[in-house]
Amino acid sequence: MKKYILLFLFFIAQMALAQQDCVTAIPICSDAAITRTPNGWGNVHEGEVGCLTPSTGSTTQGESNSIWLTFTIETAGTLTFVVTPTGPNATGIDYDFALFGPNHNCSNLKADPLRCSYAGINSTIVNPTGLNMTSTDLSEGGGGDGFVKYIDVLPGQIYHLLLNNYSTQIAPFTLTFGGTAKLLTPFDHNSTHTYQPNPFIEPGPTQNGEIPVCGAIVNYDFATLSTQIINANPNFIVKYYASATDAVDDINPITAPTNINVANTYTYAISYVDPNSPTSFLNQCREYGQIKFLDKSFTLNPASLTSCSNNGSGTALYDLSTATVGALPVHVLQYYPSMYDLTHGTNEITNPYMYVSAEGSVFVKATNEFGCTATAEITLKFYPLVTATDASIRSCFIESNPSTALFNLGNASVTSPTATTTKRYFPSLTDAIDATNEILNFNAYIAPSGFVYVRVSDARGCYTIAKITLTVIAPVTSSVLKDKIICMEDTTTLDAGPGFKSYEWSTGATTQSISKVGVGTYWVKLKTGDCVATQKVTIYPSEQPVVNGIDVSNTTLTVNVIGGTPDYQYSMDKILWQNSNTFTNIARGTYTVYVKDAYDCDPIEVTVVVPNLVNLITPNGDGVNDVVDYSALAGKQNLVLSIFDRYGTKIHQGDKTNGYKWDGTIAGKKISTGTYWYSVSWNENNKKNTPFKFSGWIVVKNRE
Repeated sequence: MKKYILLFLFFIAQMALAQQDCVTAIPICSDAAITRTPNGWGNVHEGEVGCLTPSTGSTTQGESNSIWLTFTIETAGTLTFVVTPTGPNATGIDYDFALFGPNHNCSNLKADPLRCSYAGINSTIVNPTGLNMTSTDLSEGGGGDGFVKYIDVLPGQIYHLLLNNYSTQIAPFTLTFGGTAKLLTPFDHNSTHTYQPNPFIEPGPTQNGEIPVCGAIVNYDFATLSTQIINANPNFIVKYYASATDAVDDINPITAPTNINVANTYTYAISYVDPNSPTSFLNQCREYGQIKFLDKSFTLNPASLTSCSNNGSGTALYDLSTATVGALPVHVLQYYPSMYDLTHGTNEITNPYMYVSAEGSVFVKATNEFGCTATAEITLKFYPLVTATDASIRSCFIESNPSTALFNLGNASVTSPTATTTKRYFPSLTDAIDATNEILNFNAYIAPSGFVYVRVSDARGCYTIAKITLTVIAPVTSSVLKDKIICMEDTTTLDAGPGFKSYEWSTGATTQSISKVGVGTYWVKLKTGDCVATQKVTIYPSEQPVVNGIDVSNTTLTVNVIGGTPDYQYSMDKILWQNSNTFTNIARGTYTVYVKDAYDCDPIEVTVVVPNLVNLITPNGDGVNDVVDYSALAGKQNLVLSIFDRYGTKIHQGDKTNGYKWDGTIAGKKISTGTYWYSVSWNENNKKNTPFKFSGWIVVKNRE
């Protein structure tokens, strides 16, 4: 895991001030990059670097600005290393080193180094130093290339490396190991060893050490990162520190949730815990990483929405998603009717695109992809209300359908003349609200009395609804002008009565009344206000009575009358009139009967024939009174001669088949002498087909 190694070495360089003595040597488990100049010789003046005065006890060439490193061998073989100054001031830097071991005792201040050399002070080039596979020198006394012979190492050997910078400038350097041997390290994911079977993973959602948080200073639990970092590697632990200094010195670890500041960089250290040896060198190896917190918090802007409170409802329809609160497309928005609801997650507005509300506020909560939230208030307002007032229209009835009238709805004054509005008309309140079934011909709208509704809208589309009362002005007619009945030959006067603005008769007259008008139908146009009502009036002829039958019995004549208007009067000379319909002592002959009713119009007249009555026959064949014969009336309609015995049984009928005669027999057999009854009936040949009937008795004498 190379990136961790580099970080690790970076931290060593920064914190080397605390590692300037052998007993506090920094464990090295792999290549390293040191990024600062050692400063001072620590608490104990130990080695004599430069190989000029080894084992003499002199300190004139001893450590000045030094750093101590220690490492342990895992596999046998040859070992080399190179110390290379780096950075912008790498040229001319003079690094000396002294390698002690194996198993060097730090208390032996005069121990001879196993290898030592110095880099030189050529100010124009980078001056590396170290061990290589080609040099044969064990120490460099000056004038060489800065390299000495490699060393042969065995597993478990411990070495101490003293590096001393004689330069005054900042002198970062790298320490790179070579040869066939390997250093002891638990961080061996790519080796055959099994300390670390899996790669470590940097913390953060993108595994780059960056942790998104919601705020510049937030409380954070570093322990939540450990599982990801260790990545199931056994026997490793992670510690967290507020600074790189604390991490290298392993002081002040962060062990509980704490407030972090995104302006700071935090450090974590991965350590191995040898389950078999708490003092194992493996436990001293550490890899470091940096944690940078990124403030992903954000803010929203308060916003306002203005909508139409239509028809004075006191509410309006809002699309809350259109409020410009500054939310980004990736934000998840939730809306609540109050801040209390937002805080407690209650009563969420589930359809913010069609939210109906009075004026007031709602609250929006935005959540970004990092779980950070922000809130804002959305103020809900109404546009100025559209004003309109109810109105009424009156219109004259339509003569063909008097319950309706023709209305111009545009004349209804529901708004002021200067108002800039649009009006649409509807037959019901529901239609006006839903804008359905619009009345398109509103300037010529035919309707009965009732209501229509006008939807008054402004330029924003806000609307209110006003009611228009429609009143059909009913026709006003004369209460005195009524139909009349007169005699067909008479005339009369028609009077419409007073109180009308004008009169116009079908005769062309323009007066209140017209006179000398006979039977017929008339009309008059009566004007009241602006409305004109046409009233019809009919003069009927009186119904003439009808003679529906005349009965003659011996010398009595009875006239039967229907129709007309009782009481009737009867006359046979048109001079003398009687109330009775019976005339007596009528001789045989033809008469005219006159009848008139209560209207006293010209009488009707009926011609009456009183026939010669036969009261005795002697059917003996002598040619005298042998038969009853009414063939003289054969020209009458429906002429029938009927003979009845004393019990009322009809025994003979004289009609066209027998010449309207009877010879005193029944079926050719003479009847007994006695008295019989008879009747003769017919219909007169006039327009009314007046029925006639006369009856009487007859004596039949037969010789036995």
